[in-house]
Amino acid sequence: MANYQTILVDNKDGVTTITLNRPEKRNAMSPQLHRDMYDCLTDLRYDKDTRVIIITGAGESFCAGQDLKQYFIEMDSQPERVRDEVREKSRQWRNEILRKMPQPVIAKINGWVFGGGFTVVTGCDIAIAADDVQLGLSEVNFGHFPGGEVTIVLSENLQPKHALYYALTGKTMSAKEAERIGLITKAVPRADLDKEVMEIANNLKEKAPSALNAVKEAWYYTFYSNPDVAYEISGLISDKAKAAIGGRPGLQQFARKEYRPGLGSYKVEEKK
Repeated sequence: MANYQTILVDNKDGVTTITLNRPEKRNAMSPQLHRDMYDCLTDLRYDKDTRVIIITGAGESFCAGQDLKQYFIEMDSQPERVRDEVREKSRQWRNEILRKMPQPVIAKINGWVFGGGFTVVTGCDIAIAADDVQLGLSEVNFGHFPGGEVTIVLSENLQPKHALYYALTGKTMSAKEAERIGLITKAVPRADLDKEVMEIANNLKEKAPSALNAVKEAWYYTFYSNPDVAYEISGLISDKAKAAIGGRPGLQQFARKEYRPGLGSYKVEEKK
């Protein structure tokens, strides 16, 4: 694994944890952090030792959005090529690469989430937060609006009256409120955060990697499709998933009464 300037990467028993490591800046996203995350996720995509990915933050914050000084003010003086490169990598890793990763990605939300940090949360497949975490869209408070991809992901993930309330007022929301309106999967007591996330990660590790990838592809590729196209896409993904495991071994094990689908995963033997 490469050495990165702004993130920490650790793999243990098939679970790779990426920690945004700018605690002195509340893990705000700098140009270098975008480069690091783009490169790291690109590498992990092909890492057979990584079955599940967890993203979290160092210190007291998960992610405070874009680094206003480095990403906006200082970037304005950079050559156009540099600006385009950073902004494209910023967009891709949060809104394309995370969704297209073959492995499931869990956001372990340990602290503050502001502005662009929302796109990291929504880019992950599952988001678990400590119940004392606060999340907010503060852009309106300094005369701006949730720009870039933020408004886009809000319109995808939230009802208008929820998203517009927080975007217009700049008020923060609790993790429990974020769970209620569907921004995150679940809020848990802080003391249980690590345990809850690892229980989910271990559950996912039991599943066939090809099946997990198929779930993600079916969800994200059909999201914007009309029903007829979505049905065809689903069929193609089903064929690919069957080919990856050599047919329907799970159904065969069920028919032989070797396992019950509601009580865990079938015995996974991935096709080499």
